[in-house]
This record gives sequence, structure tokens and C-alpha cells, in this order.
Amino acid sequence: MMENLSLKAAESGSNAVSATSSAGAGAEAVVLVPGAVDVLPILPLRDTVLFPDTIMPLSIGRAASLQLLEQSLPQGKLLGLVLQKDKESENPTLEQLHEHGVIGRVIRMIRQDNGVVVLVRGEQRMRIKQVVQQEPFMKAEVEMLSSVMPDKNDDLAEAAVRNLRESAGRLLSLRPEVSDEVKTLFSSIDNASTLTDILAANLSIETDEKQKLLEETQVARRVALLEGHLNNQLHIADLQSKLRENVSSEFSEAQKRAYLREQLRAIQKELGEDNSGEEQVEDIRQRLEKAGLPEKARLQADRELKRLEVIPPQSPDHSVIVNYLETIAELPWNVLSDEKVDLRKAQEILDRDHYGLSKVKKRLIEYLAVRKLNPAGRGPILCFLGPPGVGKTSLGQSIAEALGRKFARISLGGLRDETEIRGHRRTYIGSMPGRLIQELKRLGTRNPVLMLDEIDKLGADFRGDPASALLEVLDPRQNQEFTDRYIDVPFDLSQIIFIATCNTLDTIPAPLRDRMEIVELSGYTEREKLSIAKNYLVKRQLSEHGLTEEQCTWSDEAVERVIEDYTREAGVRNLERQIASVTRHIAASIAKEEITQAKVTPGIVREALGPAAFVRESKLQTSAPGVVTGLAYTTAGGEVLHIEAIRFAGKGGFTLTGQLGDVMKESVRAALSLVRSRATQLGIDARTFDKNEVHVHVPAGAVPKDGPSAGIAMFTALASLFSNRPVSKDVGMTGEVTLRGLVLPIGGLKEKSIAALRAGLKTIIIPKLNEKDVPDLPEEVRQRLKIIPVETVDEVLAAALEPAAEKRHEP
Repeated sequence: MMENLSLKAAESGSNAVSATSSAGAGAEAVVLVPGAVDVLPILPLRDTVLFPDTIMPLSIGRAASLQLLEQSLPQGKLLGLVLQKDKESENPTLEQLHEHGVIGRVIRMIRQDNGVVVLVRGEQRMRIKQVVQQEPFMKAEVEMLSSVMPDKNDDLAEAAVRNLRESAGRLLSLRPEVSDEVKTLFSSIDNASTLTDILAANLSIETDEKQKLLEETQVARRVALLEGHLNNQLHIADLQSKLRENVSSEFSEAQKRAYLREQLRAIQKELGEDNSGEEQVEDIRQRLEKAGLPEKARLQADRELKRLEVIPPQSPDHSVIVNYLETIAELPWNVLSDEKVDLRKAQEILDRDHYGLSKVKKRLIEYLAVRKLNPAGRGPILCFLGPPGVGKTSLGQSIAEALGRKFARISLGGLRDETEIRGHRRTYIGSMPGRLIQELKRLGTRNPVLMLDEIDKLGADFRGDPASALLEVLDPRQNQEFTDRYIDVPFDLSQIIFIATCNTLDTIPAPLRDRMEIVELSGYTEREKLSIAKNYLVKRQLSEHGLTEEQCTWSDEAVERVIEDYTREAGVRNLERQIASVTRHIAASIAKEEITQAKVTPGIVREALGPAAFVRESKLQTSAPGVVTGLAYTTAGGEVLHIEAIRFAGKGGFTLTGQLGDVMKESVRAALSLVRSRATQLGIDARTFDKNEVHVHVPAGAVPKDGPSAGIAMFTALASLFSNRPVSKDVGMTGEVTLRGLVLPIGGLKEKSIAALRAGLKTIIIPKLNEKDVPDLPEEVRQRLKIIPVETVDEVLAAALEPAAEKRHEP
């Protein structure tokens, strides 16, 4: 009952206008007299009921209806408007139409692109008697119907009409959107039949109910039916009014603030000041509400918002607070990636991306299995320990893919500033959150896989110690309330899977190392490198250089040549780089159309890469007293060391060369003391030590060397030198020695054994306490090398020394 009611009420007062005043000559033939019968075109209506004394716009789009208007309106403005039973029917028949309808007069017709809109006024009820034309549109004989008014002396009927009028008035009063003009027009309607028709047209009731009211010619019955509908409408209106009052009382303060903001905007506009700051504050407020902040963060954000509202945009603090609130709003406080742990798929991904590493893969599958059984558990922080290029970082990416989580890598190499981890305080110019918070903001999730790369290369200076800052981050029982200095509120890091990588444990502080579970990745054997190159590296480089496997194929000999002569590493990073160089050489020839395809052979490798870059340390060609093959472990994998010792006339002096570290120097001195203490047992004249100078040298003098694991090699070299018994050229050894002659365990056994195999040795001597590590050695090493575990230096000499050489003159 809004704007339409005023129009309908106003039109209801002009019913006495003659039909001839607005219709053409053809309209005069139709007489609107109750009981009269005439022929009219029938316009079917969909889900719409028109009542007498009301006006309604009708949108006409059906072809038959458009043709009806084109042919009938020039003859007369009156139409029979009837509701069709099935609103989906396009061309309804008489059986598909209701029998009762209304005669409507077309007041105005407006043509549009997609049809016609006609404004129709309801004139009188009618009933279809029979159809006289079906095509192209329906025409029918219709009988005019009149409304039966109640007896003027019927007080009960008069009371019902008054009650209806009062109920309608109450309904209008509960509708704040209805204007006073409409209420005045409504109160001026005296005719009971007109009153019921206008009410029926405007009440929110079903179409079928409206059709029943149209078909009812007894006004008293119409009043009774409408009273029931009005009571329902009044009940709903009362509830709506109460809800409006409750909402108004609850949000009065918010409305007040909104009103004051609007006033402030208006004042700023009049003063010519920019009010974009208000819009920015409102935008930040909405983003904070959507972020789902925890209680502490929400209180902090509210405090900063209040400050932002009173600080002018020109103030330096304004941009600082805006940046802070935007960071808070963009953090994933409650956003978690869906985690689906499929162990079979995880195994497939690990096997697809990495060759070998069976022990490491087994540990990772166990880790994922625990995550599957206990998703909320606090798992250990894994740290991948191994030489460069063995696949530590890519293992982290494979774990993220297997879990369906997002992945990010944070490089810690050379990091010296503690604020990179904990963030800057907002009091500083250019302050920002730490790297962890920045990555979480970028990823948009609270449970990614974060790779802390090169954790062993953290530094420390006057700006703090980043390793100490990581103690809280990598503690599963503390990091659920990690506080970045910039955001200054706790943030939960417990759902993040942290994976660290390092090349050595020596430079990692003990408290930080204690928080991580070390997973060792050893270097690859030459056979493993060959398989990796054939199955992974060559295919990847062919794809990156735009070549197919038909255009460029690699022989096993060519790959082996690259491995042996052009790389010296435990991993495969430089191997892939050299394969890329050869592939570029082939690609250039194919692009120049010099060749169409090529098979890479050792000759092509030499042509592309030039002379061999490395000469592998091989076993000794001949046996000589004082020369021993030792085994060493470096960050690039295992290496062999040819330890050389000579003596010459002197006064018992001792010289060490080869860039030996302090620990290795002490090992040499301990070895010499042990040899002197066992001189008689070894058949050495004790006076020889006082008459000779001793010089111990470890070749590759430009390379620093350190560590205690060359102890038995130093002892054997000195024992061989003074006893004049050469060491077997096929034997390599590693182990720390004590002054009691015991052999202590060492690390890096796999890398050292691989180096021995690569150098062509046939036997290696290892400490007895390292015998437990032998099953973890590659099968190729166990098959081709004879491994001798020893407990004392006597066993070392028995296994390594050959019979005495020809006696030479003692100086």
C-alpha cells in the first residue's frame, strides 16, 4: 500500500466518466450494465489479478497478446482480463482460464524494444460465457456482473465494514513508508465494494486468494474474507514494528556515530578538505572485522583505529598506523589450508622427485604418518643435514605438495640482524614485520611448509643474534604465542611445518640444534649420479633448451665423463650445470641447421667443456715408506688425502705443512708421540728420533684441512717411515687415535667410503665403533670394498703395512 494506492484511490473517484470520453467509436457499443452480454477480446494474465476501481501496468510480450492489442485497440479500449490457471502456458485455451475476470479499460500504451506496456483500469467484474474466436487471439461472450451490497439496515454488516476500515487504517499506520496523502485518500473511500477491491489489490496475499475475492460478488462475504487476511497482515506488521524498535535501540549509538561522521564529511566538503581519510578508516575497519582477529589482537586494533580517527591524514603517525592496521588485517589469523595426507601419494611424489635417499624418505613418510594420525600434534622440527646439491630444499617442496600445503623458503644465509626474525618496533622509520610474518601474510595461510634454508650460516653482530631469536620460533611448545615486535600481539605459529637445512652442525648453537631432529643426507655415488642424470637432469635440460629426446641423446659414457672429469661434488648441482653447457652446445648446432640430431659422446663432452677441470685423487701408484692414503670428509663430499712424511738428518725437529688446522696438528703430534712410545715394539732405534728432522705434508696445500679423523693415517705414515715398511697402495684409512693406541669413531663414513671407491682403493680401515654404520653404506661400496674394522693401532699396522723395504743407511 504505497504509491499505487494513491493512484488507485484517486482513479476510484472518477468512475463516473463516460466510456465515450476516452474510447474510440467502437467502445460505445459496449455497455457496462450488470447482466448485459457482449463480445470482448480476452487478454490472459500470468500470476496477476486486476480488480475494479484499480489501475495496473501490464507488460505484454506474447505474440498473440501483441496482435490482440494491435487489432483491438483501434476499435475499442475495453478488454477482458482473465487469470490463467497455468502461468507457464503460452497460448491458453478456455479450459486453462478462470471463468471470472474483470473488464479493463486501456488508459495508455507505451511501446518498448522487447514488447509493450499498457496501463489498464479495472471497470467491472465479468464472467466468460463462451468463446467465439480462438485464433489469432481469443474473443468471447462475457456477462457483466455486479457487486451485491449489504442491506443498509444490516447493522452487523455495517459494523464489519467499519471494522475492516479500522484494521486497514492500523495497517497503514504500521507502515512508515506509506505517505500521509495515501492515508487521507484511503479514508475518503465511502463505497464498501470499492474499499474491498482496493484492499484486495494491495494486500500481500496469494494469487489464488485474490482470484477468490474477485469471483465473490457478495460484498459482505468479501469483507469477512478480507478481515481474516488483514488480521494476518497486522500480526506481521506488529512484529516488524517491534523488530525495528529493537534494532533502533540497539544501534542508536552506531547510528549516532554514523550521523556525526556524515556531518564531519559535510563540514570537510564545505571547507574544501579531503575526506578520503574517513573512507580509508572505514575500509580498514571492515577488513579488520572480516579478518577474525583473536581477542588480544582485536583490542589492539580497536585502540589503533580510535587513534587513527582523530589523527589528521597529514600527520606522520597517520601512515604508520594505517600500515600497521593493514598488516594486521592481511594476516591469516584463522585461514588454514586443507590438509590431506595420502601416504601412497606422498611416497610417489618423493620417488618422482628424488633418486635414492631411501632412509630419508622412510623418515619423512613416518613423519607424515604421524601427522595423519594426530593432525593437532606438535611434530618435531626437521633439519636436513648434508652437502650442497643433494636435494635438501626440494625435499621440503615435495613434503608441501604431498600435504597440499603452500610452500615458502626463507634464506637465512648471512643473516645477522635479529629484527629479520622478530621484526622492528613501530617507533622506527621504515619499520616492518619479521620475515616469518611477511611470508605468512604473502601466503595467506597459517599452516604452510616453511623452509629455513642454510640455518648453519646465521651470523651475529651488534644488531643481535638471529639464532637466539629462532629459539622461540622452533620450539613447538612456545611458538603458539610468538610475538613479532611490529604487530606486538601474539601470533600462533604452531600449525606451521618448519624444515631447516644445513651443511654442517658445527656452527649451529647447541640450544638451537637441540630443538631440531637431524636427518642426514649423504652424497651420491657415481652410479647414483649416473642414474639421476639419465632419469632427471638430462630430460630437464633438454626441455629447458627446447630439444626433444630424438634430437639429442646421451650415452652413459658421456655422462660418466662429465661426472669424473668436470665435477667434484657430493650432490648433482654442478653436474646439471655441466650437462646444461653440453646441451647448449648441441642446441646451437641444431639452431644453426648444422645438424638435425646428435648423440652426446665423451668426445662431444670434451669439445663442449674443454679440458678436464679436475684430476681425481687416485690411489698411490707405488708403495713407499711414509706415504699413506687417508680419507677425509668435506662439505663437498668425501676426498682422499695422500699424507706424506719424510725424515732427514737434524736435531729432532718437526715440521707440518699443507694448511693443517689446530686439531689436525695435534693429531700429528699425538701420532708421533705414540710412535716413539712404541719404538721398540716397531723395531725402531730410539736414537733415530733425536738424529732426524721429520716433515709431514698433506698435498693440496691451498685447501685448509682440519679434524681428528686422520689420526691413524698420521700414525701409520710415521710408523711406516721409521720402520721402513711401505703402506699398501690399495688401502685407505680413517679414524681418531689416542695416546693409548685406541681407534675412536669418526663421522662421514659414507662419503669417505665413496671417495675410496672413486679413487680405486680396494680396502678401507675404519674404527670398530663405526661398524654399525656399514649397513647404511651404498650396496656398491659394500660389494667392491673390503672393510676392516679395527680397535687398536696394532690392528691398523697389521692390515696396512707391507714387509720391510730394503734397509737403507741410517743417518
